[in-house]
Amino acid sequence: MDFFTYSVTGKGGIMRILMSMLIIALSIVTLLSGGCTSSETDETPELTAPDFQLLNLDGQQVALSDFRGQPVLINFWAIRCAPCRYEMPLFQEIFEDSKWMQKGLVILAVNEQESADDVRLFMAQNGLTFTVLLDTTGEVGLMYGARGIPATLFIDKDGIIKNAVMGAFQNIAQIEQRLALITQ
Repeated sequence: MDFFTYSVTGKGGIMRILMSMLIIALSIVTLLSGGCTSSETDETPELTAPDFQLLNLDGQQVALSDFRGQPVLINFWAIRCAPCRYEMPLFQEIFEDSKWMQKGLVILAVNEQESADDVRLFMAQNGLTFTVLLDTTGEVGLMYGARGIPATLFIDKDGIIKNAVMGAFQNIAQIEQRLALITQ
């Protein structure tokens, strides 16, 4: 199973990498825990998603741990990012799809450093109804190694990051392929 994948955006195929930051984090965790891995194993170490608390658009605190027991898609994005705006309707389509609702899928769109008013207006103008959280300082994005946007993480019901993608999705099938990893 691919733990991390690359996502190619644009016709020229500009490759962006989130994987390197998360691999470094995995290496540090492994070293600090005193563990080691055998070169004979194919197993990918599991990384628990760090908890965080951010305000939603209604001014209420929301923590990632509030959704333990449910699969979670976290997307780091901003209005100023054209690829981010492109994929928002894809997330909305998944959010409204009954098969994902039945699996308890949670979508958290973590906006990077934009005002609540601007984000609220953007969401309303585009008919987007999934949960938006405001990372006004950018600290949560940095904690997750999202050095660029969009960046998307797929977290299973046990809080384990199963997949991470840097760059925009081009279609629903790309997202659903990764959702299958966290909704089995």
